[in-house]
Amino acid sequence: MTTLLLARHGLTDLTGPVLAGRTPGVRLSEAGRAQAAALARRVARVRLDAIVSSPLERCMETAEAVSEGRETTVLTDERFIECEYGTWTGRPLKELAQESLWPVVQAHPSAATFPEGESLAGMQHRAVTAVREWNQRLGEKAVYLVCSHGDVIKSIVADALGLHLDQFQRITADPAALTVIRYAPLRPFVLRLNDMGELALPEDSEEKDGGENITGSDAAVGGGPGTT
Repeated sequence: MTTLLLARHGLTDLTGPVLAGRTPGVRLSEAGRAQAAALARRVARVRLDAIVSSPLERCMETAEAVSEGRETTVLTDERFIECEYGTWTGRPLKELAQESLWPVVQAHPSAATFPEGESLAGMQHRAVTAVREWNQRLGEKAVYLVCSHGDVIKSIVADALGLHLDQFQRITADPAALTVIRYAPLRPFVLRLNDMGELALPEDSEEKDGGENITGSDAAVGGGPGTT
């Protein structure tokens, strides 16, 4: 089973009040650099077969903090880049909340296409396709980290949970938080969501004390025995 660690980039000076989008040159703030360093410590015990990042500076800086001291170098994949918000890029969120498209983005995002930009459905498609391809490329025993953006991460999580994209606004991806998804042959399992703690991954095992495996299944009866 392939294990994906999804990390959102650390804080920038625009995080929160402004929709930074693909604005070039948006780098981690001092607080964001501290978050990236803390993220690196939180995953220090985890073997990473690959570290992949959105090409935007704030993600690259976060991913490079994780890669420091490892033999694994940061790879970039354009498919994990922020959504193309078009003419919304760089505008304050308070101002955008007055736009007629805003309630669509919040309540019916599968129908939302940003002016001169990308649809949220298109964003999800490219990101999920990238995850599936990296899973296949790295193999079923691989553990890898992808550093990306809030909406991208939320869309990948929605897919893993079997949720329609219209539910993805119910998911949270905070700066420097980790979400862990394990892709089994039949279904994904979301192991951690928006987590800020130290990471220790449960072992891969088809049978553990406290749960019985059914032939053809990738989950134990009764929800599984946990990590001990």
